[in-house]
Amino acid sequence: MDIQQIHGVLLERFGEAAVGAAPHQATDPWIQVAPEAIVAVSRFLHDDPRMLFHHLNDLCGVDYLEPDAKKAAKFGHEPHVEVVYHLSSLKLRQQLKLKVSVPRWKDGIAGQLPVVASVSSVWGIANWHEREAYDLVGIWFEGHPNLRRILCPEDWTGHALRKDYEFPLEYHGVRGR
Repeated sequence: MDIQQIHGVLLERFGEAAVGAAPHQATDPWIQVAPEAIVAVSRFLHDDPRMLFHHLNDLCGVDYLEPDAKKAAKFGHEPHVEVVYHLSSLKLRQQLKLKVSVPRWKDGIAGQLPVVASVSSVWGIANWHEREAYDLVGIWFEGHPNLRRILCPEDWTGHALRKDYEFPLEYHGVRGR
């Protein structure tokens, strides 16, 4: 199945509100999934015999902060964060990319981390990937069994891959720059 056929099955099953009107065409096309539908869509992609996406290759967070004025005309969307899921069906020799997009801050309140449901109940490896996306990009994965930092120390402030992150000058008396 190609991405158009996969999207057609998802569209029939979940509707346009959950999986968009069509896949996004690019060098590496993807299907946009509504945040509230990611667990159900993931479970379906994992379990349905036409799909069998048993392998989560990668899950990462991406911060899209509005660029400077010179690049703003080409930006084309509001600042947001995305969770990108790279899936494989080894049995059916298929690959698929999903994206979930949420505002940079929950309820528009600066500092309130955006929330996306955890898919660790579908793919066990998501446990580690979601912890990394939480630690570095600041995305809260609702329902994650052990969401805590994985690369930075527990008392680290902020999320280092946020575009507006300011690296601390000092950490526990050690100068950073």
